[in-house]
Amino acid sequence: MILLRGHWQLIALTALVAALWTTPVIVPLKILVVFLHEGSHALAALVTGGSVEAITLSPREGGTTLTLGGNAFVLMSAGYLGSLLIGVALFLAALRSRADRWVMAGMGALMLLTAALYMRESFALIFTLATGTALLTAARFLPHQVADLTLRVIGLTSMIYVPLDIFSDTIARAHLPSDAHMLAQTFGGTTVMWGGLWLILSLATVATTLRYATGSDSNITLRTRPT
Repeated sequence: MILLRGHWQLIALTALVAALWTTPVIVPLKILVVFLHEGSHALAALVTGGSVEAITLSPREGGTTLTLGGNAFVLMSAGYLGSLLIGVALFLAALRSRADRWVMAGMGALMLLTAALYMRESFALIFTLATGTALLTAARFLPHQVADLTLRVIGLTSMIYVPLDIFSDTIARAHLPSDAHMLAQTFGGTTVMWGGLWLILSLATVATTLRYATGSDSNITLRTRPT
């Protein structure tokens, strides 16, 4: 009962996302997680001395990042794990800070910058520009609670999507091209081995986040300012 009382909103939100998982309602959120995946590849390339040529997104929840140089191991490993860590960071920003609107605005600005620098194909460009603009607008004009809820939804979606995507891409369909497949070809091992390692790390990260970061009460409270 204590768990339900202190976290009923989070439980309900998770159940709602899970119930709508296979419906078109969640597709934009899944594509946003794909954006985080590709952005993680891009960031890994930049911080290890490489460059980013282009980023694409697909309405079928796919994406690619074309890079030159950089550390291949870090770059190939960054997609799934990086997008998960970003999702966790957004989730924690909602639960453990009052900077929700600043975080959401920063994310929106980063999406617009990414679109301007690296997006060339129409769907990727339109999706990234529209989502970035929506995040900036919401951060500027909507209440703090809306920003809090938005970051929770994005964070939870990433925390659900990444382990499922790792299992689907690297274990259930290990024969298909994937980051783990390229890693196995370049550094040895098998696609399933690398995918299994990422899956364990991702599940441990999600479990640790939910176990230690939610505190005793994660519910959003409606605070009104005195008149």
